[in-house]
Amino acid sequence: MRGAYASRGGKSFLCLASAYERAGKRSSRIVARIDDSNIITTPRTDVMYVVTEFGMVNLKGKSVPERARALISIAHPEFRESLERQAREYNLLSRAIF
Repeated sequence: MRGAYASRGGKSFLCLASAYERAGKRSSRIVARIDDSNIITTPRTDVMYVVTEFGMVNLKGKSVPERARALISIAHPEFRESLERQAREYNLLSRAIF
């Protein structure tokens, strides 16, 4: 990711399924906050394009609220409302209407 992002004309892509199922429970791969137990290997500053089956967004140069809105827009529709609510609770989005 870092090499692609830093290369002249390079673009970094993070491609993922918007949801997964474990033990019969469906969950979103796009989350409002990472748990302390998770390991992050790519800093947000190196992520340019994020792609799910619901679209693609370019996060380069976007503010935290803009990034949150963009990621929610490509999350699985089943989770968008809860992601928006969580983003507001964590002050990633203003309390105004989305």
